[in-house]
Formats: sequence, C-alpha cells, structure tokens
Amino acid sequence: MITTTAAKKRSSTLLIYPPEPLEIDFGNLLKPMDDDDFFYFCQRHRDLRIEMDQFGEITIMSPTGSETGGINFELSADFAIWARADGTGKGFDSSTGFILPNGAKRSPDLSWIKLEKWLAVPADLRKKFAPICPDFVVEIRSESDSLKNLQAKMEEYIENGAALGWLIDVQDKKVYIYQQNSKVQELENPSEISGEPLLLGFVLQMKNFFG
Repeated sequence: MITTTAAKKRSSTLLIYPPEPLEIDFGNLLKPMDDDDFFYFCQRHRDLRIEMDQFGEITIMSPTGSETGGINFELSADFAIWARADGTGKGFDSSTGFILPNGAKRSPDLSWIKLEKWLAVPADLRKKFAPICPDFVVEIRSESDSLKNLQAKMEEYIENGAALGWLIDVQDKKVYIYQQNSKVQELENPSEISGEPLLLGFVLQMKNFFG
C-alpha cells in the first residue's frame, strides 16, 4: 500500500497493484473527491483503471497482461455480436465507469444495461460516469487479482441492482454465477455458460477462455 501526503489530505487511501512507482497527479484536491472530481482524476490518468469504493478508498490497477487482454477481447467480441443482433440493451467495455447506488465507482470488464433503463439516465450524466448499476456484469480474474476481492465486488454489483454477474476465473478454470435472490453457482471448467433468462439467446463458449 502506498500513501501520499495528497491522499492523506483527502482522507483517502491509495492502493496500487502491482506496487510500482507511478506519477499520480492529484491536482489541487485537499478534500475527499466528489463524483466530478473522481471523473476528472480518471481523465488525467487514462492509461490506468481506477476505482473507488463506497468509503472513498481508491484502487489503481495497471493494464492487464497480454493473455488476460486477449481473453477480454474474445469476450467483448462475442458479446458485441449478440448485443447488436438482440437490440434490447447497450453493452460497455472495461474502460467504462459507473457510479453505483452505494456511491462506489466501478469499471467491470464487460457490462450491459437494458436500453430503456440506459435511456432514462440524463444525457449529460451519460457523458461522465453514469449513476447506474449495469444489469449484467463480468469480471475476469487476472494473475494479479485476488479472488476474494473480486467475489466481494460481484456481491456488491448484485446488492446494487445487477440481475446477473459472471466471475470468470481463468487460472482455476471456474465460473461463478451471481443472480438476484440466488446462491452463487460455481461451475468447474464449463464448456459453455448461458446468459438466459436475462440475455435471451446468449451462450458463451468457453474454449477461448479455458483452452
């Protein structure tokens, strides 16, 4: 964990994974970040994935490894084909930030929102981090990710309104499926996973993920 004087003045903790020296521009912030402050902070550091939990703790993640990036690409490509044909919602990539109802700022590896729900968000708020929880979220566990932390994040999505969440653990060849009012389903090396009933007709073939 790395803390800075600027971070202390803002009463926030700065966590950097992996722990490497980074130049972070906090600007003139001497107070906890509000939603706009956090958005512009992220814009100043576009090469990093930055999240903030509901308590104001900031986590900065380095770019993914090549293997994880390739897996994310395959997932996004397969899902984009389905989403475009389906037309009932809008999909988002891993660089998209959302403000959840509990105040946390999260960037899932992939997400999708029902179209009518997305269009209900005022246009000006859509240009920043939209104050909305996606209906469907996916997180892919990379080599540096803590499974426990990712599981907590998935629980947070469900608690804040997500209807379906997939945690894809490439290392252990497992998929954890999260749904409203249901126990977490753990699948061992599945050949495919279905998004129904939320994502009608979407089935993800796992051969490109687990080999």
